[in-house]
Amino acid sequence: MSRIVTIFALLLASSLSSFGADSAVRVQLDSTKASPRSVESLTEQVILRDYRFAWTSIAQALEFNTLDPLEGAFTGESKQVLSQSVTSQQRTGLSQRYVDQNHKVQAVFYAPEGDVIELHDTAEYQHQILDSGKLIHEEHVVVHYIVLMTPAADRWMVRHLQAVPQF
Repeated sequence: MSRIVTIFALLLASSLSSFGADSAVRVQLDSTKASPRSVESLTEQVILRDYRFAWTSIAQALEFNTLDPLEGAFTGESKQVLSQSVTSQQRTGLSQRYVDQNHKVQAVFYAPEGDVIELHDTAEYQHQILDSGKLIHEEHVVVHYIVLMTPAADRWMVRHLQAVPQF
């Protein structure tokens, strides 16, 4: 009997992840115009990986109303704001889903010391709002974000994430 329960738990976990936040977050990063310092190839790859991970984490946190995905990808103001959003959703029973995410990201500033990078992200996705798991609103959105990322011990973390009307 316990073997059946274990198999059921594994199937449930895999189905939750497949119905969960869209893990295929697509990010295109152009760092050719970053200044005053150019972005090294390895740094660009790591920023791309960590920014994709950050958006996957946002989607999971807001869909499942849990703070756990925000650990490791966010720090400072961005972590505070996202944590408040999740807490607010927990109180109301609402959740959000970000589906078919496409991010066109431009690196515009890379500090001479290599301790901060500013990105401009034009994000396009299906934004869904759910009430107790039931879809109540859906729309296709294009949002512009100004992003500041800073290096940590083994990754780049999102320190600031601000939606703006345009660049």
